[in-house]
Amino acid sequence: MTEFLFPDAAGLVRAAGLLRGGRLVAFATETVYGLGADATSGRAVAAIFAAKGRPHFNPLICHYSDAAAAFAHVEPTPTACRLAEAFWPGPLTLVLYRRSACPVAPLAGAGLETLAVRVPAHRDALALLRAVGRPVAAPSANRSGDVSPTTAAHVLAGLSGRIDAVLDSGPCQVGVESTVLDLTGAQPVLLRPGGVTREAIVDVVGAVDRGIPSAGFQEAGILRSPGLLVSHYAPSLPVRLQAHEAAANEALLAFGPAPGGAAAMFQLSEAGDLAEAAANLFAGLRALDEQGRRLGLCGIAVMPVPEQGLGLAINDRLLRAATPRGSSAPPAP
Repeated sequence: MTEFLFPDAAGLVRAAGLLRGGRLVAFATETVYGLGADATSGRAVAAIFAAKGRPHFNPLICHYSDAAAAFAHVEPTPTACRLAEAFWPGPLTLVLYRRSACPVAPLAGAGLETLAVRVPAHRDALALLRAVGRPVAAPSANRSGDVSPTTAAHVLAGLSGRIDAVLDSGPCQVGVESTVLDLTGAQPVLLRPGGVTREAIVDVVGAVDRGIPSAGFQEAGILRSPGLLVSHYAPSLPVRLQAHEAAANEALLAFGPAPGGAAAMFQLSEAGDLAEAAANLFAGLRALDEQGRRLGLCGIAVMPVPEQGLGLAINDRLLRAATPRGSSAPPAP
């Protein structure tokens, strides 16, 4: 059975004790719920992959209570220090080279010389990390490839009985995963758009490349970073992008003023607010998937979202959600 914990003093002590004992605990961050394990224990990290059904070539993000703790395990560059000062705690993950004495289990970084690190901006997550006193590896707390969880109920829907506990801190505020930047080359590379916008990063460090990192998308078949799988965040129903209306047998994921005619609808933001849309994205995909399956619908139509600010992260997740599982390339947007 999976324990259900509240983020009071007793719940945090219990959750920290489970993590220190090599067990799996799901907990909220400002982005989505993460499935946490002691990052220094290879056995505990392996349990994450088993619970999620996650490929072992896909590295994990390690969470720290502050920048000093993170930079004790990776080699900080001047750019990394500027970004940490500007955005940590916050939804930004930095990929940096591991220090030689880094205690994080190699499996957490998929055996690479790099490690993805961040400091979450969530009171309960930070309290838990301080109580554990070790880095916590934590991908999203869902079965691999499924829609990411933004509530404890979402976690239990996919992982109940497969993990030891979930710490319920209510809905996540940001609603999409952290931005991932590769800082191992001459210039920062945006590997995954997320809760910190590209525009905000450019304001701090200047030019940022988008796409394949200089060291290669994969090393010996291993992804350089979390969040690079082509098919991900996917509901069971097919997703159709750039839809201006929905067929009678489709559900509609709406953004802004919505047309009628859909058999089911979830509004990301009627006002066209990208922050509101990001916070509602995964909950909306989950709700329409459930309604659509119950009503016998054939798919989910998604209205266009502007490719700016948080819209970059929203569209990245939608494109991956629309990619059939097992595909090597996403569909045309």
